[in-house]
Amino acid sequence: MNASTFDGEPRRAPVAAPHPTHKFKLLLRREFWEHKGGFFWAPIWAGGISVVLALMALVVAEVGARKALASGHLNGDSIRINGLNFSGITEKMSAADLQQWGHAVDASLLVSSVWPLIVLGFVVFFYCLGALYDERKDRSVLFWKSLPLSDRDTVLSKAASALVVAPVIAVGVAIATMFAFGLVVSLVMPMHGLNPFKFFWGMGNPIEVAGTLVAAIPVYAAWALPTVGWLMLCSAWARSKPFLWAVMIPVFAGIFVAWFDVMNVFNLDTGWFWQHVVLRSLTSVFPGMWMTAQNVRIDNPADFDALSHIQGMYSVFATPQMWIGAAVGIAMIVAAIRLRRWRDDN
Repeated sequence: MNASTFDGEPRRAPVAAPHPTHKFKLLLRREFWEHKGGFFWAPIWAGGISVVLALMALVVAEVGARKALASGHLNGDSIRINGLNFSGITEKMSAADLQQWGHAVDASLLVSSVWPLIVLGFVVFFYCLGALYDERKDRSVLFWKSLPLSDRDTVLSKAASALVVAPVIAVGVAIATMFAFGLVVSLVMPMHGLNPFKFFWGMGNPIEVAGTLVAAIPVYAAWALPTVGWLMLCSAWARSKPFLWAVMIPVFAGIFVAWFDVMNVFNLDTGWFWQHVVLRSLTSVFPGMWMTAQNVRIDNPADFDALSHIQGMYSVFATPQMWIGAAVGIAMIVAAIRLRRWRDDN
Protein backbone atom coordinates (compact mmCIF):
# COMPACT_ATOMS: atom_id res chain seq x y z
CA MET A 1 0.00 0.00 0.00
CA ASN A 2 1.22 3.49 -0.81
CA ALA A 3 2.55 5.25 2.32
CA SER A 4 0.75 8.44 1.30
CA THR A 5 -2.69 6.82 1.63
CA PHE A 6 -4.68 5.49 4.55
CA ASP A 7 -7.73 3.26 3.95
CA GLY A 8 -7.75 4.37 0.35
CA GLU A 9 -7.87 8.10 1.17
CA PRO A 10 -4.96 10.48 0.53
CA ARG A 11 -3.12 11.41 3.67
CA ARG A 12 -3.03 15.18 4.26
CA ALA A 13 0.00 16.85 5.72
CA PRO A 14 -0.67 18.42 9.13
CA VAL A 15 -1.27 22.16 9.04
CA ALA A 16 1.00 24.08 11.36
CA ALA A 17 -0.61 26.55 13.71
CA PRO A 18 0.01 30.18 12.74
CA HIS A 19 2.88 31.82 14.57
CA PRO A 20 1.81 34.31 17.27
CA THR A 21 3.70 37.12 15.50
CA HIS A 22 1.72 36.40 12.34
CA LYS A 23 -1.52 36.80 14.28
CA PHE A 24 -0.31 40.07 15.75
CA LYS A 25 0.65 41.32 12.30
CA LEU A 26 -2.83 40.52 11.02
CA LEU A 27 -4.36 42.35 13.99
CA LEU A 28 -2.24 45.42 13.21
CA ARG A 29 -3.33 45.23 9.59
CA ARG A 30 -6.95 44.99 10.70
CA GLU A 31 -6.61 48.13 12.83
CA PHE A 32 -5.00 50.02 9.96
CA TRP A 33 -7.66 49.15 7.41
CA GLU A 34 -10.50 49.85 9.84
CA HIS A 35 -9.04 53.26 10.73
CA LYS A 36 -7.27 54.16 7.52
CA GLY A 37 -9.05 57.50 7.36
CA GLY A 38 -7.53 58.65 10.64
CA PHE A 39 -4.17 56.93 10.46
CA PHE A 40 -3.37 57.65 6.81
CA TRP A 41 -5.63 60.21 5.15
CA ALA A 42 -6.02 62.69 8.01
CA PRO A 43 -2.26 63.51 8.20
CA ILE A 44 -2.07 63.72 4.41
CA TRP A 45 -4.95 66.17 4.24
CA ALA A 46 -3.46 68.24 7.07
CA GLY A 47 -0.05 68.35 5.39
CA GLY A 48 -1.50 69.16 1.98
CA ILE A 49 -3.68 71.96 3.35
CA SER A 50 -0.74 73.46 5.25
CA VAL A 51 1.38 73.53 2.07
CA VAL A 52 -1.44 75.15 0.10
CA LEU A 53 -1.93 77.76 2.82
CA ALA A 54 1.82 78.48 2.84
CA LEU A 55 1.76 78.91 -0.94
CA MET A 56 -1.24 81.24 -0.71
CA ALA A 57 0.46 83.30 2.00
CA LEU A 58 3.60 83.69 -0.11
CA VAL A 59 1.55 84.70 -3.15
CA VAL A 60 -0.41 87.29 -1.14
CA ALA A 61 2.83 88.67 0.35
CA GLU A 62 4.44 88.84 -3.10
CA VAL A 63 1.45 90.62 -4.64
CA GLY A 64 1.24 93.04 -1.71
CA ALA A 65 4.96 93.87 -1.95
CA ARG A 66 4.73 94.48 -5.70
CA LYS A 67 1.70 96.75 -5.26
CA ALA A 68 3.57 98.72 -2.60
CA LEU A 69 6.56 99.08 -4.91
CA ALA A 70 4.36 100.21 -7.79
CA SER A 71 2.64 102.84 -5.62
CA GLY A 72 6.00 104.18 -4.41
CA HIS A 73 5.44 103.31 -0.74
CA LEU A 74 8.50 101.03 -0.72
CA ASN A 75 11.98 101.42 -2.13
CA GLY A 76 13.21 98.28 -3.88
CA ASP A 77 16.69 98.80 -2.48
CA SER A 78 15.54 99.07 1.13
CA ILE A 79 13.24 96.09 1.58
CA ARG A 80 14.40 94.56 4.84
CA ILE A 81 13.30 91.48 6.77
CA ASN A 82 14.64 91.21 10.31
CA GLY A 83 17.27 93.82 9.44
CA LEU A 84 18.67 91.95 6.43
CA ASN A 85 18.81 93.72 3.05
CA PHE A 86 17.73 91.09 0.52
CA SER A 87 19.09 92.99 -2.48
CA GLY A 88 22.65 92.64 -1.15
CA ILE A 89 22.31 89.57 1.03
CA THR A 90 24.93 87.57 -0.82
CA GLU A 91 27.58 90.20 -0.13
CA LYS A 92 26.73 91.66 3.26
CA MET A 93 25.91 88.64 5.41
CA SER A 94 28.47 88.00 8.14
CA ALA A 95 29.28 84.60 9.61
CA ALA A 96 26.87 85.32 12.47
CA ASP A 97 24.16 86.29 9.98
CA LEU A 98 24.70 83.07 8.05
CA GLN A 99 24.44 81.02 11.22
CA GLN A 100 21.26 82.84 12.24
CA TRP A 101 19.86 82.32 8.75
CA GLY A 102 20.55 78.59 9.00
CA HIS A 103 18.72 78.44 12.35
CA ALA A 104 15.75 80.24 10.78
CA VAL A 105 15.64 77.77 7.89
CA ASP A 106 15.67 74.78 10.26
CA ALA A 107 12.96 76.40 12.37
CA SER A 108 10.78 77.01 9.31
CA LEU A 109 11.23 73.40 8.20
CA LEU A 110 10.30 72.08 11.63
CA VAL A 111 7.27 74.36 11.93
CA SER A 112 6.07 73.40 8.44
CA SER A 113 5.91 69.74 9.53
CA VAL A 114 3.78 70.20 12.64
CA TRP A 115 0.29 70.01 11.14
CA PRO A 116 0.28 66.25 10.46
CA LEU A 117 1.69 65.78 13.97
CA ILE A 118 -1.03 67.89 15.57
CA VAL A 119 -3.63 65.83 13.72
CA LEU A 120 -1.85 62.71 15.02
CA GLY A 121 -2.62 63.76 18.59
CA PHE A 122 -6.35 64.06 17.92
CA VAL A 123 -6.46 60.84 15.88
CA VAL A 124 -4.73 58.80 18.60
CA PHE A 125 -6.88 60.37 21.33
CA PHE A 126 -10.21 59.45 19.76
CA TYR A 127 -8.94 56.14 18.39
CA CYS A 128 -7.97 54.94 21.88
CA LEU A 129 -11.21 56.28 23.30
CA GLY A 130 -13.27 54.12 20.95
CA ALA A 131 -10.89 51.19 20.52
CA LEU A 132 -12.70 48.87 22.95
CA TYR A 133 -15.99 50.71 23.38
CA ASP A 134 -16.99 50.73 19.70
CA GLU A 135 -16.64 46.98 19.30
CA ARG A 136 -19.01 46.45 22.23
CA LYS A 137 -21.38 49.08 20.90
CA ASP A 138 -21.74 47.49 17.44
CA ARG A 139 -21.52 43.94 18.91
CA SER A 140 -18.55 43.06 16.67
CA VAL A 141 -16.73 42.00 19.84
CA LEU A 142 -18.76 38.77 19.76
CA PHE A 143 -17.32 37.90 16.37
CA TRP A 144 -13.75 38.70 17.35
CA LYS A 145 -14.04 36.75 20.60
CA SER A 146 -15.19 33.70 18.59
CA LEU A 147 -11.85 33.67 16.76
CA PRO A 148 -8.67 32.17 18.23
CA LEU A 149 -7.46 35.61 19.26
CA SER A 150 -6.62 36.42 22.84
CA ASP A 151 -7.78 39.58 24.60
CA ARG A 152 -4.14 40.34 25.30
CA ASP A 153 -3.13 40.32 21.63
CA THR A 154 -6.21 42.29 20.61
CA VAL A 155 -5.67 45.07 23.14
CA LEU A 156 -1.92 45.17 22.57
CA SER A 157 -2.45 45.46 18.80
CA LYS A 158 -4.65 48.49 19.41
CA ALA A 159 -2.07 50.02 21.75
CA ALA A 160 0.72 49.34 19.23
CA SER A 161 -1.36 50.94 16.48
CA ALA A 162 -1.70 54.09 18.58
CA LEU A 163 1.89 54.18 19.84
CA VAL A 164 3.81 52.99 16.78
CA VAL A 165 1.80 52.61 13.56
CA ALA A 166 0.02 55.98 13.65
CA PRO A 167 3.18 57.96 14.64
CA VAL A 168 5.30 56.30 11.94
CA ILE A 169 2.76 57.23 9.25
CA ALA A 170 2.32 60.76 10.62
CA VAL A 171 6.09 61.35 10.77
CA GLY A 172 6.46 60.12 7.19
CA VAL A 173 3.76 62.55 6.05
CA ALA A 174 5.31 65.34 8.15
CA ILE A 175 8.67 64.85 6.44
CA ALA A 176 7.00 64.88 3.01
CA THR A 177 5.15 68.07 4.01
CA MET A 178 8.41 69.64 5.13
CA PHE A 179 10.10 69.00 1.79
CA ALA A 180 6.99 70.19 -0.09
CA PHE A 181 7.17 73.45 1.87
CA GLY A 182 10.86 73.70 0.99
CA LEU A 183 9.97 73.28 -2.68
CA VAL A 184 7.47 76.14 -2.45
CA VAL A 185 10.08 78.39 -0.84
CA SER A 186 12.60 77.34 -3.49
CA LEU A 187 10.24 78.58 -6.20
CA VAL A 188 9.84 81.99 -4.52
CA MET A 189 13.45 82.74 -3.55
CA PRO A 190 14.79 83.18 -7.14
CA MET A 191 12.27 86.01 -7.61
CA HIS A 192 14.33 87.98 -5.07
CA GLY A 193 17.73 87.09 -6.42
CA LEU A 194 18.40 84.31 -3.93
CA ASN A 195 19.77 80.90 -4.80
CA PRO A 196 17.58 78.36 -2.94
CA PHE A 197 20.25 75.66 -3.15
CA LYS A 198 22.64 77.92 -1.28
CA PHE A 199 20.41 80.01 0.98
CA PHE A 200 17.80 77.38 1.88
CA TRP A 201 18.89 73.81 1.31
CA GLY A 202 22.56 74.62 1.80
CA MET A 203 22.33 76.67 4.98
CA GLY A 204 19.58 74.58 6.51
CA ASN A 205 19.79 70.96 7.62
CA PRO A 206 16.66 69.29 6.22
CA ILE A 207 18.09 65.79 6.58
CA GLU A 208 18.94 66.44 10.22
CA VAL A 209 15.46 67.84 10.88
CA ALA A 210 13.90 64.78 9.22
CA GLY A 211 16.14 62.50 11.28
CA THR A 212 15.02 64.30 14.44
CA LEU A 213 11.38 63.62 13.58
CA VAL A 214 12.11 59.93 13.04
CA ALA A 215 14.15 59.70 16.25
CA ALA A 216 11.26 61.26 18.18
CA ILE A 217 8.98 58.26 17.54
CA PRO A 218 10.30 56.13 20.48
CA VAL A 219 10.13 59.18 22.76
CA TYR A 220 6.54 59.79 21.68
CA ALA A 221 5.57 56.14 22.21
CA ALA A 222 6.96 56.07 25.75
CA TRP A 223 5.62 59.49 26.74
CA ALA A 224 2.12 58.80 25.37
CA LEU A 225 1.67 55.58 27.38
CA PRO A 226 -0.30 57.09 30.30
CA THR A 227 -2.84 58.79 28.03
CA VAL A 228 -3.18 55.74 25.78
CA GLY A 229 -3.59 53.49 28.82
CA TRP A 230 -6.13 55.78 30.48
CA LEU A 231 -8.24 56.21 27.32
CA MET A 232 -8.23 52.47 26.57
CA LEU A 233 -9.17 51.72 30.18
CA CYS A 234 -12.13 54.10 29.90
CA SER A 235 -13.00 52.58 26.53
CA ALA A 236 -13.10 49.10 28.06
CA TRP A 237 -14.97 50.17 31.21
CA ALA A 238 -17.53 52.81 30.21
CA ARG A 239 -21.01 51.61 29.30
CA SER A 240 -21.73 54.88 27.49
CA LYS A 241 -20.13 58.24 26.74
CA PRO A 242 -16.47 57.22 27.27
CA PHE A 243 -15.33 60.73 26.30
CA LEU A 244 -17.10 62.29 29.28
CA TRP A 245 -15.75 59.69 31.68
CA ALA A 246 -12.19 60.01 30.34
CA VAL A 247 -12.17 63.80 30.60
CA MET A 248 -14.36 64.51 33.61
CA ILE A 249 -12.74 62.05 36.04
CA PRO A 250 -9.27 63.70 35.86
CA VAL A 251 -10.77 67.21 35.75
CA PHE A 252 -13.02 66.61 38.77
CA ALA A 253 -10.08 65.00 40.57
CA GLY A 254 -8.09 68.18 39.96
CA ILE A 255 -10.96 70.31 41.24
CA PHE A 256 -11.28 68.11 44.33
CA VAL A 257 -7.56 68.33 45.04
CA ALA A 258 -7.61 72.11 44.60
CA TRP A 259 -10.75 72.56 46.71
CA PHE A 260 -9.45 70.67 49.71
CA ASP A 261 -5.74 71.53 49.28
CA VAL A 262 -4.87 67.85 49.28
CA MET A 263 -1.40 68.45 47.80
CA ASN A 264 -0.37 70.48 50.83
CA VAL A 265 -0.06 67.19 52.68
CA PHE A 266 2.84 66.31 50.34
CA ASN A 267 4.30 69.84 50.38
CA LEU A 268 3.26 70.32 46.75
CA ASP A 269 0.99 72.89 45.15
CA THR A 270 -2.19 72.20 43.20
CA GLY A 271 -0.47 73.08 39.94
CA TRP A 272 1.71 69.99 40.30
CA PHE A 273 -1.36 67.73 40.29
CA TRP A 274 -2.85 69.45 37.26
CA GLN A 275 0.39 69.22 35.29
CA HIS A 276 1.55 65.73 36.23
CA VAL A 277 -1.79 63.96 36.61
CA VAL A 278 -4.64 65.76 34.84
CA LEU A 279 -2.81 67.10 31.80
CA ARG A 280 -0.49 64.10 31.57
CA SER A 281 -3.45 61.72 31.44
CA LEU A 282 -5.17 63.68 28.66
CA THR A 283 -2.53 65.41 26.51
CA SER A 284 0.48 63.08 26.34
CA VAL A 285 -0.62 61.79 22.92
CA PHE A 286 0.24 65.17 21.37
CA PRO A 287 3.82 65.19 20.02
CA GLY A 288 6.30 67.39 21.84
CA MET A 289 4.51 67.33 25.18
CA TRP A 290 7.55 65.61 26.70
CA MET A 291 9.30 69.00 26.62
CA THR A 292 7.26 69.94 29.69
CA ALA A 293 9.55 67.61 31.65
CA GLN A 294 12.64 69.31 30.23
CA ASN A 295 11.60 72.95 30.69
CA VAL A 296 12.55 73.74 27.09
CA ARG A 297 11.99 77.36 26.09
CA ILE A 298 11.97 78.59 22.50
CA ASP A 299 12.56 82.35 22.34
CA ASN A 300 14.40 82.60 19.01
CA PRO A 301 15.30 80.40 16.01
CA ALA A 302 18.59 79.37 17.60
CA ASP A 303 16.66 77.66 20.39
CA PHE A 304 15.39 75.13 17.85
CA ASP A 305 18.85 73.55 18.05
CA ALA A 306 17.72 72.05 21.37
CA LEU A 307 15.06 70.16 19.43
CA SER A 308 17.42 68.95 16.71
CA HIS A 309 19.90 67.22 19.02
CA ILE A 310 18.85 63.65 19.64
CA GLN A 311 20.86 63.51 22.85
CA GLY A 312 18.93 66.44 24.28
CA MET A 313 15.60 64.98 23.21
CA TYR A 314 16.39 61.56 24.67
CA SER A 315 17.38 63.14 27.97
CA VAL A 316 13.69 62.94 28.87
CA PHE A 317 14.31 59.24 29.55
CA ALA A 318 16.37 60.33 32.55
CA THR A 319 13.37 62.05 34.16
CA PRO A 320 11.08 60.32 36.68
CA GLN A 321 8.02 61.68 34.84
CA MET A 322 8.80 59.46 31.86
CA TRP A 323 9.17 56.18 33.74
CA ILE A 324 6.41 56.72 36.27
CA GLY A 325 4.00 57.67 33.52
CA ALA A 326 5.05 54.70 31.39
CA ALA A 327 4.57 52.29 34.31
CA VAL A 328 1.11 53.70 35.06
CA GLY A 329 0.18 53.52 31.38
CA ILE A 330 1.24 49.87 31.11
CA ALA A 331 -0.73 49.04 34.27
CA MET A 332 -3.86 50.63 32.78
CA ILE A 333 -3.41 48.72 29.50
CA VAL A 334 -3.20 45.48 31.53
CA ALA A 335 -6.40 46.50 33.33
CA ALA A 336 -8.06 47.13 29.95
CA ILE A 337 -7.10 43.60 28.88
CA ARG A 338 -8.70 42.18 32.03
CA LEU A 339 -11.86 44.22 31.53
CA ARG A 340 -12.26 43.09 27.93
CA ARG A 341 -12.31 39.46 29.07
CA TRP A 342 -15.51 39.81 31.05
CA ARG A 343 -17.06 43.14 30.03
CA ASP A 344 -20.52 42.62 28.54
CA ASP A 345 -23.12 45.34 28.11
CA ASN A 346 -26.09 42.95 27.82
